[in-house]
Amino acid sequence: MLSLQLFSANPKPTLLDSPLSPLLYPKCLKPPKPYPKTKPAPISSVLQWNRKPELAGESPRVVVITSGKGGVGKTTTTANVGLSLARLGFSVVAIDADVGLRNLDLLLGLENRVNYTVVEVLNGDCRLDQALVRDKRWSNFELLCISKPRSKLPIGFGGKALVWLVDALKAREEGSPDFILIDCPAGIDAGFITAITPANEAVLVTTPDITSLRDADRVTGLLECDGIRDIKMIVNRVRTDMIKGEDMMSVLDVQEMLGLALLGVIPEDSEVIRSTNRGYPLVLNKPPTLAGLAFEQAAWRLVEQDSMKAVMVEEEPKKRGFFSFFGG
Repeated sequence: MLSLQLFSANPKPTLLDSPLSPLLYPKCLKPPKPYPKTKPAPISSVLQWNRKPELAGESPRVVVITSGKGGVGKTTTTANVGLSLARLGFSVVAIDADVGLRNLDLLLGLENRVNYTVVEVLNGDCRLDQALVRDKRWSNFELLCISKPRSKLPIGFGGKALVWLVDALKAREEGSPDFILIDCPAGIDAGFITAITPANEAVLVTTPDITSLRDADRVTGLLECDGIRDIKMIVNRVRTDMIKGEDMMSVLDVQEMLGLALLGVIPEDSEVIRSTNRGYPLVLNKPPTLAGLAFEQAAWRLVEQDSMKAVMVEEEPKKRGFFSFFGG
């Protein structure tokens, strides 16, 4: 009498599993191959790179990138964040508001293509679309310079003229851009006041040193007095080895001192100097560098008006010498 056993919890070994299975089957009839084992799926990244970030706020968003102190990386941030936004599919116009000392065209490799500036537009010598320089790598990124190198602005140029310029960009026939980035000059003089006048939000670039933090705190107060409440900061040139050795303030210390939302942390990278000399921004490098990836993440957060949290870096214990026994 035959008995059937259905779906037993512990199935008994069959002839296929025995070591005598080659002897039980002739060469013309081979035993079936076992199913291949599937590998577990890799861990996905926290950032959702498989989707396009959703633009928050009203378009166009006018963002001024400032710091107060010179040499902290405002122009580098403007170039890399601007091109990162363009790579995400948003239209960007970057305005170099540094009069007489413009450098944004050098970092973008567009210095030989700037024929007209805002001064010629205001004087009626050219149209606004003639002064806009479109990037050949990403056609949705455009550069607009206020003036030519080693030139002075007319006396009547000020915040109202820059507001008119931003309004003209909004009213273009081909449509207003999604982002208008203003590269602010160093200092807190008339050029700074002119650059922040049309802005609705600000990105404050600072480095973890005392002089930069003092200027950043002063600039934060001036931005709030001008009515700009949406202020986020980017901490540039961070070295974790110096933070662990207690030779540099951590990002958490910087955030506690300034009290601003953190948009991004850019590590120290020697590739910045190479990319600057070549006129090729970091975010276009292949393979990408750590600083380039940090700029891309900062651009992603800027689109969605998001921020990040600073993480405390554990400090390394100091080496104790022979004289430490005596309190040295």
